[in-house]
Amino acid sequence: ILVTAGPTQEPIDPVRYLTNHSSGKMGYAIAKVCSMRGAEVTLVSGKTAIKPPLFVDVVPVTTAREMYEAVTGRSDRQDIVIKAAAVADYRPKTISEQKVKKTDEELSIEMERTDDILKYLGEHKRANQFLCGFSMETEHMLENSRKKLKKKNLDMIVANNLKKQGAGFETDTNIVTMITQNEVFELELMSKEEVAFHLLDKILELRK
Repeated sequence: ILVTAGPTQEPIDPVRYLTNHSSGKMGYAIAKVCSMRGAEVTLVSGKTAIKPPLFVDVVPVTTAREMYEAVTGRSDRQDIVIKAAAVADYRPKTISEQKVKKTDEELSIEMERTDDILKYLGEHKRANQFLCGFSMETEHMLENSRKKLKKKNLDMIVANNLKKQGAGFETDTNIVTMITQNEVFELELMSKEEVAFHLLDKILELRK
């Protein structure tokens, strides 16, 4: 099983970068639970403050491009891929070699798209490989997640609404909805490790 976790950091200059609020807790919980239940686990992780789970092969990355290369270089050997990382959709088009100095003028940063890891995985999914993505939404959660499920050729997508108390980034709990082509499974508020157990149960059930 390959799991991705944490944020990416996209540099602006040697001092600053763009990132998000992901702590990596959900992805690390999934990696831990998969390992506890006997899987050989690879965890591709952005920078976090979390101690890596025992008996898990951790591949540290920083940028979206590094995560893309780490995942695509290993994905063909995986039975299950669970992509829980919060990867940047955009990065600065150019990176300044020197610190960008403050002036009296406004500052604009031209952005470009990052590589779409889920799109690659969906397009290259081999027979009997299970692909699970995550969807962080603030509105129209089911509608947007179903579109992503279909567009990216996923077997399951795990959705949560950032605006619900106890769900989303940096918390120890989560409220998720597991969505497949034909079914929707809603979980109540629980710890991220408990979510991971339910998620793995559902994946194994669907792979039978």
